Amino acid sequence: MRLFAAIVLVAGLLTAGCGSAGGDSILDKDTLVVGVRTDLPSLGYKRPDGKLEGFDIDVAHYIAAKLERRIRFLPVTADERISVLTKETGKTKKKKADLVLGTLSVTPERKDKIAFAGPYYNSYQDIMVQPGDTGVTKVRDLKGRKFCSLQGVDPTARLLALKGMTVQLVRAENYDQCMEKFRAGDVAAISTNDVILAGLIKRESGRKPRLVNVKISEQNTGIGIRQGDLDGCEALNRAITQMYQDKTASKLATKWFGGTGLDTSIIEVPQFEGCD
Repeated sequence: MRLFAAIVLVAGLLTAGCGSAGGDSILDKDTLVVGVRTDLPSLGYKRPDGKLEGFDIDVAHYIAAKLERRIRFLPVTADERISVLTKETGKTKKKKADLVLGTLSVTPERKDKIAFAGPYYNSYQDIMVQPGDTGVTKVRDLKGRKFCSLQGVDPTARLLALKGMTVQLVRAENYDQCMEKFRAGDVAAISTNDVILAGLIKRESGRKPRLVNVKISEQNTGIGIRQGDLDGCEALNRAITQMYQDKTASKLATKWFGGTGLDTSIIEVPQFEGCD
């Protein structure tokens, strides 16, 4: 995870602007419905007592406060993150969000359907291995070994395509199942975004799994928003900028990912995606 301060001048009130031309701006709402993941420890996670916690949850609270809006969280799965922001119908037609914070990488394909504020952090695909597996320092050290592979959108498949290597894939429905197989020694590694791996590592008691820090395929993570909300997007960008300027982003990264092997000390200044 690389933390960064965005190059945007903070000018005027965060709530300035008249919303979108169609009156469907986040600035026209008193309460923002924010779609979040609830299955990712340290990012967006639902505790046994029902309370939501994690980096994305805290960022959402910070941004809502800067916009002077109330907030209501809407649990979404990985597959629902786009549809809750669009007019798509189907199984998610009754679920609608104003924003989505949920490891939502900015891609050209997604920008055809939604807009993005930020990014508010960027990350890399990485690998987590067993605590004692110190001989693994690069991806090819795991050639032929067993990886946990998620059904549906699978980060491991992306890794193999990038590196042109063969491994044994052990299927799982979610990261909790992957961790069960990992603890039992049924798989040697799990590969996904480094922040997701850091959250899984932080949750473990006893000897911690090891983040290899191979840093593959940099990914910008943005706040999903409906297309056409220029004023809302710019207000979000100003809030993100303030979050880095007042050191809140750094404090939250240390709070949720500290002690996992993920470097949260690097401050970089990339361009925002731009609001249009």
